[in-house]
Amino acid sequence: MSDNDEGTAARPRRADARRNQQVLLDAAAAVFVASGVEAPVRDIAAKAGVGMGTIYRHFPTRADLIIAVYRHQVEACAEAGPALLESSATPHAALAQWIDLFVDFLVTKHGLAAALQSDEAGFDALHASFLDRLVPVCTELLDAAAEAGEIRSDLTAYQLMRGVGNLCIGADTDPRYDARRLVALLIAGLRQPN
Repeated sequence: MSDNDEGTAARPRRADARRNQQVLLDAAAAVFVASGVEAPVRDIAAKAGVGMGTIYRHFPTRADLIIAVYRHQVEACAEAGPALLESSATPHAALAQWIDLFVDFLVTKHGLAAALQSDEAGFDALHASFLDRLVPVCTELLDAAAEAGEIRSDLTAYQLMRGVGNLCIGADTDPRYDARRLVALLIAGLRQPN
């Protein structure tokens, strides 16, 4: 087999490994949103349809998995913004759908903060990268909805994201608290009066 053939043969495995990792991250994110970051690894393995050894091969520690899910969700939120603007009936609808994704991310993020309590510098760096990546996306959504005359224009993306974040505090520990409902009221309240 030539060097060229070896390189070609290795590519599909790398693509499969990336795909498998994405499946794991999607499954872990769903389990973390539903059950918190302390959910058993076996639940994630079952959701992903893999053995626990596969998870540990990709993510040797729970912290590795949580951080990877965090980064994965940031990227998913960032990529969803423009896609939602393009596919939604209105910019306000795109904003509301994006905020739903953001709420899912925040539930995991709050668990991450607790899991990384001993590594404050690492968490601060992740938080800064999250702001750098998501504030511009939220700004784009807010600007589009304001330009369409659907919402008021006196709120910044950072203010909205901070408000949504504050409404999500405790949502993962109190089953009686419905943060998503309060966030929906907040988003509805952005509407321009007729």
